[in-house]
Amino acid sequence: MKKLVLMRHGKSSWEYDVEDIERPLKKRGMKDTQRVANQYVKLEGLPQHIFSSPANRALSTCKLFMETADVPKKKLTVVDKLYDFGGNSVISYIKSLDKSLDHIMIFGHNHAFTSIANIFGNRFIDNLPTAGLVVLKFDVDSWKDIDKGTTELLIIPKKLRK
Repeated sequence: MKKLVLMRHGKSSWEYDVEDIERPLKKRGMKDTQRVANQYVKLEGLPQHIFSSPANRALSTCKLFMETADVPKKKLTVVDKLYDFGGNSVISYIKSLDKSLDHIMIFGHNHAFTSIANIFGNRFIDNLPTAGLVVLKFDVDSWKDIDKGTTELLIIPKKLRK
């Protein structure tokens, strides 16, 4: 079994005159990330390894998730190919992962993550919102063999706000 967790970066700020890759998180993005991290760990436990886009908003979301969930920093790999909005680079990267990894998590971007969730999952997702998380499970031994899987969990931060 392989478990793929996709988490879209938290709500980012457009207040600063910076390149897209440098855009920071808003406070709401930080709070939503913490809520989702707490919910995910309660339901699913910790992933074996975490991969993140190098974009500031994605990497900040990732690091905040790891801090909230008490995931050791050594479990993080930043991958340039994950700064992808279409999904092809992300899919290619996932399919290249070592088969010894069974439960991985990727922090990145839309429209890539909504597309991947719909390509590989069995439940249509109209839009994975900021700080949204989706879990896909595959009955395969190797990442290169992933095809249609099961959408096991969808966490929408808005539903966690009080």
